[in-house]
Amino acid sequence: MYHSTSNPRASRSPCEELSGPRRGTSEIGSSASTRNPMADWQIREKRPLRGPRPEPAGPAVKNYITPAGLQRLKDEHVFLLSRERPAVVEVVAWAASNGDRSENADYLYGKRRLGQIDSRIRFLTKRIDAAVVVDPAAPRSGSAATRVFFGATVTYKDAAGLEHVVSIVGIDEVDLDRGYISWRSPLGNALMKASPGDRVELRAPAKTEHLEIIEVEYAPIPMDPFREPLGAQSTPKVERS
Repeated sequence: MYHSTSNPRASRSPCEELSGPRRGTSEIGSSASTRNPMADWQIREKRPLRGPRPEPAGPAVKNYITPAGLQRLKDEHVFLLSRERPAVVEVVAWAASNGDRSENADYLYGKRRLGQIDSRIRFLTKRIDAAVVVDPAAPRSGSAATRVFFGATVTYKDAAGLEHVVSIVGIDEVDLDRGYISWRSPLGNALMKASPGDRVELRAPAKTEHLEIIEVEYAPIPMDPFREPLGAQSTPKVERS
């Protein structure tokens, strides 16, 4: 009988290393053939997933926010969870009882709206859980009272000599019409930790602009409260006489 002296593993290709040992003609389709766990894993990876894979756990990103901004998120969360969602569920249940769901506009719209509400509730829950409340009006001692941090209202001069006033708030509180900018925005990053008289660089994709800090103030930053949106399902309908 012929005996080979070569190493059988050395002659195998990389594909054979992943797919397991070669099978003879009689082994293919045999119920007694040995299953390769690695091959099974590859097959499972290529199959379409039934749902999204869970994201790996990681450190939670801090959500710096003012007290009024956090209250607005909480009010919206309560409204969606206790009023709007139950009202939409009631409409969906009523529409489902009316027959064919595939051509039922009330049912299809209600299901889509319900998905939007649930997505918003999950988002608000994460933002509230990660909230770190900073009161802009809280007294600050030493150099912290004149340096730019979260909650500061800053007056600065641009390269053209024009003065601007901005307040640094959370990403859920941005209102450009009122000069409320996020602490994570390019302008917020440029102003951070600066003091009156300092010159900072605002780096933008098109150019780099030099800004001069004129004044830093810590005072209350007014926030609009949460208001029930127009057309909400839970809004009481006015009956006409």
